[in-house]
Amino acid sequence: QVQLVESGGGLVQPGGSLRLSCAASGRVHNINLMGWYRQPPGKQREFVATITNGGRTNYADSDSVKGRFTISRDNAKNTVYLQMNSLKPEDTAVYYCNAVAVVNVAGATVHHWGQGTQVTVSS
Repeated sequence: QVQLVESGGGLVQPGGSLRLSCAASGRVHNINLMGWYRQPPGKQREFVATITNGGRTNYADSDSVKGRFTISRDNAKNTVYLQMNSLKPEDTAVYYCNAVAVVNVAGATVHHWGQGTQVTVSS
């Protein structure tokens, strides 16, 4: 099993910055992809960004996060980060850490989720 613990959420004014962290523990050697999703109030969970073990990144196609959010990873610490700059009220959401672990030689995967951290952008 993999356990994920997020931190770094909070209340920030529009235009401000936050850095989210997600520390993985347990069977971390099976993880090949980590990322962030978010769920705005009253909406479905949506993809934000992912990063592979090798550092290749992928961001949501919409302009909502590109250029403002940066995902990074410290493999030695089994931790993934999400640096969020120029925050807007529409970034308000619960942010969830995700880890994809390979569970067998056939390549089957399992998604693990953190408990979520609240980010509120408001003046």
